[in-house]
Amino acid sequence: MYHVPVLLNETIEGLNIRPDGIYVDVTFGGGGHSKAILERLGKNGKLFAFDQDENAMKNSIDDKRFTFVRSNFRYLNNFLRYHHVEKIDGLLADLGVSSHHFDNEERGFSFRFDGNLDMRMNAKAATTAADVLNNYTEEQLADVFYFYGELRQARQIAKCIVRKRTEKPFVTIADLTEVAKDFCPNEREKKELAKLFQALRIDVNKEIDALKLLLEQATEALNVGGRLVVLTYHSLEDRIVKNFIKSGNCEGNIKKDFYGRTITPLTAINNKVIVPSDEEINRNPRSRSAKLRIAEKK
Repeated sequence: MYHVPVLLNETIEGLNIRPDGIYVDVTFGGGGHSKAILERLGKNGKLFAFDQDENAMKNSIDDKRFTFVRSNFRYLNNFLRYHHVEKIDGLLADLGVSSHHFDNEERGFSFRFDGNLDMRMNAKAATTAADVLNNYTEEQLADVFYFYGELRQARQIAKCIVRKRTEKPFVTIADLTEVAKDFCPNEREKKELAKLFQALRIDVNKEIDALKLLLEQATEALNVGGRLVVLTYHSLEDRIVKNFIKSGNCEGNIKKDFYGRTITPLTAINNKVIVPSDEEINRNPRSRSAKLRIAEKK
């Protein structure tokens, strides 16, 4: 399968789908969530699905209610205007990397293989993971590893990479893991490598910038009562989404009105984050770190 959707029933219930509503799935992937949305829509409902990966286009759904948009979701409002959509009734974002990407050794997302250091969601994008490793300054690399991977030895890893690339440029996954393993205790090797690869992937695809733009645009696009449903997979993403729902901004800066009420365009539907059951984790181990947050437009 291209991708096994995570928390499928919970995300669809969270959207509170109206049969004649307009919905957006900004992370189409294998189409699992989109197909479930279409099952809830009536003949007058509409679904727009975004994905920047050309491979996802092969999963496009033959349904007159469905429109595939090959683009990064950072351009949400541009394409809604293009399709003459003023407001939407719900938006779903599954921010995790698809099984397809992790299992395709040519894409370079996983340290399980020895492909090229690519990691681009959009294969036509200019910058690869190899470009980052070979061209960023030591300080820039350290920031990427620390802020996006929360690696304690970020500076030491960056220093070693800068030194090693003077001998030979980084090209393959093995080039990177050979250096990184020196900083990974045996019992934590896989977790530390996963953090390192996560950090590079986030930077290559500018995922944090895209998420912030999405949240701002989604809030503007939603009808009153419309739902925002977001699946996150690491603490940095989840913190941003949690802050935005609570305060209306990604930094979590609380503003209050004259009466002391928090000014925010959203109301949290689930104050306690929703996580997969043990049964789902056993069935789909990649769901282990998933967290689901749902909010409604005021």
